[in-house]
Amino acid sequence: MLDPHGTPPEDVLARASNLRAEIEQHNQAYYVHDQPTIGDAQYDALLRELQALEQRFPAVLTSDSPTQRVGAAPLAAFSAVTHAVAMLSLANAFEEEEVLAFDKRVADTLVQAGVIKPSEPVTYACELKLDGLAISLRYEAGHLVQAATRGDGQTGEDVTANIRTIRSIPLRLNSPAPAVLEVRGEVFMNHADFERLNVMQAQRQEKIFVNPRNAAAGSLRQLDSKITAQRPLRFFAYGWGEVSDSLPATHDGVLQWLAKLGLPVNREQHATVSGALGLLDYYRTVGERRSGLPYDIDGVVYKVNSRQAQRVLGFVARAPRFALAHKFPAQEAMTELLGIDLQVGRTGAITPVARLAPVFVGGVTVTNATLHNEDEITRKDVRIGDTVVVRRAGDVIPEVVGPVLSARPAHAQVFQMVSACPVCGSTIEKPEGEAVARCTGGLFCGAQRKQSLIHAVGRKALDIEGLGDKLVEQLVDRARVKSLADLFTLTVTELAAYDRMGVKSAQNIVQAIEAARQPALDRFIFALGIRHVGQATASDLARHFGSIEGLMRASEEELLSVADVGPVVAQSIEHFFSEPHNREVVAALLDQGIEPQPLATRPQQSGLSGLTFVLTGTLPTWTREQAAEAILSAGGKVSGSVSKKTAYVVAGEDAGSKLTKAQSLGVSVIDESGLKALLGDA
Repeated sequence: MLDPHGTPPEDVLARASNLRAEIEQHNQAYYVHDQPTIGDAQYDALLRELQALEQRFPAVLTSDSPTQRVGAAPLAAFSAVTHAVAMLSLANAFEEEEVLAFDKRVADTLVQAGVIKPSEPVTYACELKLDGLAISLRYEAGHLVQAATRGDGQTGEDVTANIRTIRSIPLRLNSPAPAVLEVRGEVFMNHADFERLNVMQAQRQEKIFVNPRNAAAGSLRQLDSKITAQRPLRFFAYGWGEVSDSLPATHDGVLQWLAKLGLPVNREQHATVSGALGLLDYYRTVGERRSGLPYDIDGVVYKVNSRQAQRVLGFVARAPRFALAHKFPAQEAMTELLGIDLQVGRTGAITPVARLAPVFVGGVTVTNATLHNEDEITRKDVRIGDTVVVRRAGDVIPEVVGPVLSARPAHAQVFQMVSACPVCGSTIEKPEGEAVARCTGGLFCGAQRKQSLIHAVGRKALDIEGLGDKLVEQLVDRARVKSLADLFTLTVTELAAYDRMGVKSAQNIVQAIEAARQPALDRFIFALGIRHVGQATASDLARHFGSIEGLMRASEEELLSVADVGPVVAQSIEHFFSEPHNREVVAALLDQGIEPQPLATRPQQSGLSGLTFVLTGTLPTWTREQAAEAILSAGGKVSGSVSKKTAYVVAGEDAGSKLTKAQSLGVSVIDESGLKALLGDA
């Protein structure tokens, strides 16, 4: 008698393997190519046969079996994932002139670097810009081991359990697969699938989704992956992050390689073109066929095809220089302006918001749109009661473009800015030279208090998971939380009594609050919400002063000695800490046992002090960001360009024009080992 827990017979193993391969082929045909090769009943029969074999012989079951796409037990929350290679954004273009300027910048740089000849056009890879959710898939030894959202580009959310339910995403790559491969792409939903989903939602008397993008995003962020498994999500790959193997020489070649590995790539809509005219022709062609596509797009993407040229062009801040997103024109509609409400922001900024008769524009129903500020309302001559043009592009906040003067009614009212805050009654002031009016109430103002708290608990600040906008609003409205320090006194019992809260949720929030008691000093500074102090400035301040007390004592002159801190920022910081109530908030936080942790200081004098380094190519064990941080921590400087003042060029694999220039100037060239040796001596 066969032991079901022992090694299955050879014929069972072979049949299970054949079934897995056949089912995945059908998944690819249906979910990737929209060309089903068998009927639903035949597909279900194959799946049931495989399930029966796996139930009878548990040893047959593999983690990448198509039967495992049904979802797992619900999660309490998503955990954070640090991307091995940052998921960058793209620069946007809306006008042809911007595309022409992009092509000229690219061509001029490549000519100067000797990559192309002066008369040679640049070759670009062109693809559709899907209106979905960006995802990174990590494969190790060919197996899907992790999936994460883009997040802030550096850190995303772990959605592996949900991604595994998407049938167009292979759980195992075709051979030969690299040891490590991070694939970047878009999760989206087809129009037909979206319509069917909403019919099912209506039948179940559940939420109706506004558009496919919202449906895809909401489905992917379900804590219960069994729900995600019921949603018709799809995926297209368009890029990569960390890869252990060498890659083809062109972007187009990499996409072909990804397709051979079994990953869905939108090859039918992909094209390679020459020069700016080729880019614009592609844009117009896609625009003409856009309405006939089975999914939503909001533009096209251009990427320099040569990977060598991409390395030469490099990156700026959060975007590559070699790529551009060419957006389609914003969608517009007309509706009635019913009124103008005033919103009070975290820093007291008063923003006029148009209250509109509902209008469908850009894929969503819009009832509010920004009017920016009082000067803009006057400049556009927008009046209450006007018929106005509303514009929305992608995820951009809808805005009022202007009034339709020919339709202006006799009763249209001119907007008058109030002199007192609509929330707290404090005086509204408009500083000289600024367009934005501000409430002077500070944390006395409930609206500013709410927004300040929402900012402080955010992922980039104290990162207190579960303290969402609605709960913060309730806590402030009930006067339970009057300052940031009050959050650290919340208990499970009282939180569990709030709307849509249970004991488990309350416990999770209190645990997250406790975990935030020892924040990094830069996060603590950023959480305070000092005007003009962003993440980078907060980091510089933390490294320079070493403690919150040191920062609070700093004079304007001392603040100006910090890198990238100018007069405006210095005055803002000094003004913030000169306010007694702000100092009281900091004191209260410290009294609650909050202990900001100092960052590693960058020594002013060391073996690398005064030396400038340039990083180029791919290093064997460090990312360039890690190498740069090590240099900075040892007192050195990092530059993006090679000059006679450069001390060392650190060159990795596929080093480009920077290496060539270093050699021509006689600059010392070292590898990662050489850099580590210098750091060891520093």
